[in-house]
Amino acid sequence: MKRRIKIAVVGRPNVGKSALFNRICKKRLAIVDEMEGVTRDRLYADSDLFGTPFQVIDTGGIDPCSKVPYQEEIRRQAEIAIEEADCIIMVVDSQVGVTALDEDVAKILLRKEKHVCVAVNKIDDFSQQDRIFPFYCLGISKVLPVSAMQGFNIAEIVECAISSLPPVLEEVEKEPEGIRVAIIGRPNAGKSTLVNCLLQDERCVVSPLAGTTRDSIDAYIKAFDTDFTLIDTAGIRRKKKEIEAVEKFAAIRTTNAIDRADVCVLMLDADRGMTAEDKKIASDIEAEGKGCILVFNKWDLVEGYRMEHCLNSLRIDTSFLNHCPALFISAKEGRNVNKLLPAVKEVYANLMKRVTTGQLNKFLEKAMQKYHPPMIQGKRLRIYYMAQVDVSPPRFVMFVNDPNRMAEAYRKYLINQFREEYAFTGVPLTFSLKGKKSKDLNERLEESSGKIKAPAAPKEAASHAFDEVSEEDLIEYVKESDDIFSEEELDPSYF
Repeated sequence: MKRRIKIAVVGRPNVGKSALFNRICKKRLAIVDEMEGVTRDRLYADSDLFGTPFQVIDTGGIDPCSKVPYQEEIRRQAEIAIEEADCIIMVVDSQVGVTALDEDVAKILLRKEKHVCVAVNKIDDFSQQDRIFPFYCLGISKVLPVSAMQGFNIAEIVECAISSLPPVLEEVEKEPEGIRVAIIGRPNAGKSTLVNCLLQDERCVVSPLAGTTRDSIDAYIKAFDTDFTLIDTAGIRRKKKEIEAVEKFAAIRTTNAIDRADVCVLMLDADRGMTAEDKKIASDIEAEGKGCILVFNKWDLVEGYRMEHCLNSLRIDTSFLNHCPALFISAKEGRNVNKLLPAVKEVYANLMKRVTTGQLNKFLEKAMQKYHPPMIQGKRLRIYYMAQVDVSPPRFVMFVNDPNRMAEAYRKYLINQFREEYAFTGVPLTFSLKGKKSKDLNERLEESSGKIKAPAAPKEAASHAFDEVSEEDLIEYVKESDDIFSEEELDPSYF
């Protein structure tokens, strides 16, 4: 498979790299803010220019003297992006002019002996093009005016970057996404450490301070003969604790990551256990219909407590998560991390699992013989048959005589019996009830007699109709006094 072109967007902090990155990839992937040091990890996105596919990489600002936290890690991420890129776009600020830090970044890039062009940002139109001339002192021959906010000269700067590359790189195959796995949890639970451990690479910035990750980062890996897309996300905080705008944007991207994932890995701090916020996150994952795996990280820090005791306590405290598999790992030491991806494969298989209507009806017969539905107001629930109508998540429909006669206790009983029979480990199940169609007295009398039509007057309807209806028809009418299904719905091929 041919390798696609990679373009790295680099520069000093707060010059508009992330805004240019979003403009090039035509999506709002990177968080953009006036505050310095917003971008920390490498962000990758696929795009194309007039049919030429390429991959663009966003990086954090390079500033050795900055007091921004994680600056050394941010610089290391930028250096990795520079090394793997085929060409580089260096972004500078036309309103500030040439700075000493711009000169330092240019020297680093020139030593790499790669194709480099300068994007002089914040030039909104051609009348301001004279601002680019001072930047020729950086020693880079190709300097173009751009405006990331206004979309000015975006295609030109990309064409300048890839124009010197050989055309053989243009023939690429699309990278398979495979199973999309979102790593979700509270801040400082070890999500980025787990992603780095699975990839065996420093893909994400890791720090003991909470709130290190802000953007949602996609990373591709192939293991156990399966393709996976790992999505590292920002830690989810309570709404009242989201003070900065950047934190609010990060929370939105985490929510979007849950929405596009197939399976969510809920990271928990084993030293703290499952908190109320963790339970809320788990409820959100189940409400979205995603597969869920509970992962207790930092187990190496726990002393005097057995895994079995922790698991039993979890099952008692959060019974609604009993169907989710639980793993106890140490992402820092790599302990039990090799069990995660096989568990993801199992949960994904359950998401796509189908059960035939015949098997479901046999299950219903056995479950109802074991424990009959309770009487409600002198009437009992009747379940005619059951069918699966969707996957991811699995959705089932039960056809009953009256949905209001389904007691909550009996609904939970059927779900528990269903999980004992078919497992569906780590997958939320959706059961819906469909009642009979309502028909008025005229329609029922017409169907029973085949020819009777009740007159307009109520008294005439009573006298004429029942005179002509046979006793057998009346008995059948009483037996089917409840609403009935149409022939189309009673046919299993309806689904």
